[in-house]
Amino acid sequence: MAEQTLEAPEAQQPPMTESTRHQERYVAPPVDIYETRDGLVVLADVPGVAQEALDVCVDHNVLTIRGHAYHVVPGEVTYREYDLVNFFRQFELSDQVDQSHITADLKSGVLTLHLPKAQEAKPCQIKVQAT
Repeated sequence: MAEQTLEAPEAQQPPMTESTRHQERYVAPPVDIYETRDGLVVLADVPGVAQEALDVCVDHNVLTIRGHAYHVVPGEVTYREYDLVNFFRQFELSDQVDQSHITADLKSGVLTLHLPKAQEAKPCQIKVQAT
């Protein structure tokens, strides 16, 4: 006998439930942080994130990196072994970072942030005068 799928009678169908949004997953992107003479350099791996889907901001001394990854291949997916994940990470900044001059560059899935030192934090040579 062949297997058949039968519809449940109307009275036995479960009540309609409201569907919720798909939960977004975030992971912390791996980073390398280097200190240079002029400040800090942060390298963050954010594969699959386009420039338009990347948000980097500073608010109340907190640097936030948020990126939404998307597959860029046109067409409909027929089989996928992995999903791209979204990225989220925050860093607390000290007063030694000049927040108004932070720059960001995205190339091949690597976000490079340059966090320059504030003028007050940079070492300087003090000229001694003879009197």
